[in-house]
Amino acid sequence: MFDGNAGSPLTDTIEYQERLRSLALNDACFVRSVLGMGQDTVEVSRLDPKAYALVRLAAVLAIGATSSSYNTRVEAALAAGASFDEIVGILIAVAPEIGLGRAVSAAPELALALGYDVDAALEAVD
Repeated sequence: MFDGNAGSPLTDTIEYQERLRSLALNDACFVRSVLGMGQDTVEVSRLDPKAYALVRLAAVLAIGATSSSYNTRVEAALAAGASFDEIVGILIAVAPEIGLGRAVSAAPELALALGYDVDAALEAVD
């Protein structure tokens, strides 16, 4: 029975759902406040902002992240001055390390983050 108190089964269900939803949406405030991942390490890394953004994009490509992560990393790379060609070049550069399967699955996700729908383009060719 729901009694309205924190720790009740219904409250716990709602809280875990909210946390999962926030993570799935890559909610910046949630990630920063709860997981402590909001710390900017660009200065500590001693990389210039563009290189830093491209390295973080490479990490996202390597782990097979979500679409929202691709979007976030591509937006950061573009904001730091990276070109579309440089961003695609990151996928090509990491392909031997991440493997063909991951590179092939990452390509359409990266393309969408750049505003290009590979699947639609392939359908148009048929």
